[in-house]
Amino acid sequence: MPDINTSPALPAFERHCWAEVDLDALGRNLAAIRRRVGKTPICAVVKAAAYGHGDGPVARYLAGQGVHWFAVSCLAEALRLRRAGITGGVLILGYTDPGQAAALAAHQIAQAVMSLAYARQLSAAACAAGVTVDCHLKVDTGMGRIGFAARAGLEAALGEMEAALALPGLQFTGIFQHFAAADETDAESAAYTEGQHALFVRVREALAARGHRFALAHCCNSAAGMAHPEWGMDLVREGILLYGYDPAGGPDCPGFAPPLRLKTVVTQVKALAAGESVSYGRSYTVPADAAPRRVATVAVGYADGYPRALSNCGVMALHGRPAPVLGRVCMDQTILDVTDIPDARPGDEVTVFGPGGAADSAASAARKAGTIPYELLCGVGLRVPRVYLQNGEPTEIWAPAGL
Repeated sequence: MPDINTSPALPAFERHCWAEVDLDALGRNLAAIRRRVGKTPICAVVKAAAYGHGDGPVARYLAGQGVHWFAVSCLAEALRLRRAGITGGVLILGYTDPGQAAALAAHQIAQAVMSLAYARQLSAAACAAGVTVDCHLKVDTGMGRIGFAARAGLEAALGEMEAALALPGLQFTGIFQHFAAADETDAESAAYTEGQHALFVRVREALAARGHRFALAHCCNSAAGMAHPEWGMDLVREGILLYGYDPAGGPDCPGFAPPLRLKTVVTQVKALAAGESVSYGRSYTVPADAAPRRVATVAVGYADGYPRALSNCGVMALHGRPAPVLGRVCMDQTILDVTDIPDARPGDEVTVFGPGGAADSAASAARKAGTIPYELLCGVGLRVPRVYLQNGEPTEIWAPAGL
């Protein structure tokens, strides 16, 4: 990558630990999704700082590519999008304190309404503030988290939804649900997903028959949008696919490319003699009968988003060659075996994880750590600046903790 510090458009940047986000790859992922879902509008899920990629810059880029809806988890995330200049629709998928009704209305943020009790609280707060809050009705068809419990009792749920729809201070412009197992490929999960979809359609039709219609109905996440593009309805919520990863957790997703690479630098290189150990707990010791190892310390640790579970099993890349992790990952530093990379020097750039090349991908690193790419990406720390690239050139830096 070109030297970030030579770009006149960017502030001075410390090469310590950073993430590079290839916006062109993000754009290609968006185009691939559009080819699959056709004309159905896309709602980009940018919660958790756009899955660790940086919500403001990612949302601005996607808005420039014609995305008009964005989904977040909470009010703080929604307000951050507004401060970033996002003027399109923003939907909060989770809970917001009903006392924030005035803020929701002032910033034109749509709020998920998941129960009659919550609807009553939000209505009371909206009426007290003299505002009307845009709402999307959340139906629980089998996820078992939040939502009107249609699976547990359809008629009772419909009655509660109608009562919520009649409350003052709330304007219901949308209705949605969330699949529990659309990313699973076994027959039982597929049948469960079909059942969830059928129940959601039944709820929507029952409410329409009672005079309640919505401008936006949406049920598909990334996995369901891939498997059932015909279920798109008025909006498809796309999350992990935008960021290049298989919703089912596969090693790769044909036609998609992860935009994010986590990077760091070598801070010291030294020889480790037979019998010497590294890091906390001395979990790696050079065998007594082995030749000395050459090790490099790098400026990344679990506080930056490199899991401690990758101790003694993770692989980074230096000069295009694999550099295995030795010993335990520390909060801020990790030690690599560079015995087979004789040209390793302090200041050298290291790929911690990312697509292609000799380092673990986020998917392979996640498997080693016993988790999923979602968690690894979302775990990239806020002290890690994100550097955005277009046509291979740095265009912006998002650094919530400063440079």
